[in-house]
Amino acid sequence: MNICKTKLGDVPVTGPVEMHGNGAVSICSPSGECVLKTPIGDLVPQYSTDDLRRKTVQALSFFDSGLPRSIPLEDKTIVATPLGEMSAELVTFHPSGGISRVFPLNGKLSGYWAQEDEAKLADPITIDTPLGPITTKIIGLSFYEDEGLRSVTLWPGETVSVPSSVGDVKTRVGISFYHDGTIQSLEPGEPTVIDTFAGEILAYDSDAVGIHGDSNSLVFGKSGNVAHIATTLTSVIAIDKDGKKSVFTPEHRESICGEGETEVVPMHIEFTEKSVIIFQNPDLPPVCVPVKDHRFTSQPCLPGLAQPLGFMPCSI
Repeated sequence: MNICKTKLGDVPVTGPVEMHGNGAVSICSPSGECVLKTPIGDLVPQYSTDDLRRKTVQALSFFDSGLPRSIPLEDKTIVATPLGEMSAELVTFHPSGGISRVFPLNGKLSGYWAQEDEAKLADPITIDTPLGPITTKIIGLSFYEDEGLRSVTLWPGETVSVPSSVGDVKTRVGISFYHDGTIQSLEPGEPTVIDTFAGEILAYDSDAVGIHGDSNSLVFGKSGNVAHIATTLTSVIAIDKDGKKSVFTPEHRESICGEGETEVVPMHIEFTEKSVIIFQNPDLPPVCVPVKDHRFTSQPCLPGLAQPLGFMPCSI
């Protein structure tokens, strides 16, 4: 057993130790119990394994300053976060030493330990957000360097009602906030009618992945305006000054189920002062429709039947 000396304390290690160019420790894996004196108090990093949740020891990582970047914890530990004390199994940090992310659980999913098994260990907690208290099961919280809440990531299957500038929205996956606490984005938990510059749009992203809640498909500007939206059930119509219509509808792709089955590709729409930018196909450039000399409207679409009737080249 070797001893790796870090700015936070000595760490018994086995295996290679990665170093920064300045000689500071970058990554190492503890092989025995130790205590690290971190900016948020004494923490015991993970050094043991088990047969189900944690088959390997997750490595510690450090910034070149010697301050911690990521610390997987040996046991559930009460840590001081900007929102108060919270039980955690993994904490990551900003270069300044403040908490970047906190995760109540940190089990490793495998063929022997499924998401459902991990979820059984998750307890609902109450979080004081800029929107008010929210009680739910969370995967993690993210904080800005100034300690403001950046995002909340929900466990799969969890939903909360979020008050927004477009009304209360049933939300899954996550919610993110600007520095001033206003909502930056959220992920609609069901098709939800949202009033936009282009008319009413049923917001829903069937491709949303709950890795983290930092960025979601329904995005708001700081004034509360809808800046980005995803839909599988609405067509957007642009009409130029001569009355010519261009209709944009969600496209289709081959389903992973195969056998000739298709599924709808969520259409993403971005609103700026100068244009409405439409992403119909993630493999192709978006279509930019100038706001000047165009008016916009929307209509419901039947994904199995509707097809785009026209395209407009980007002219910005």
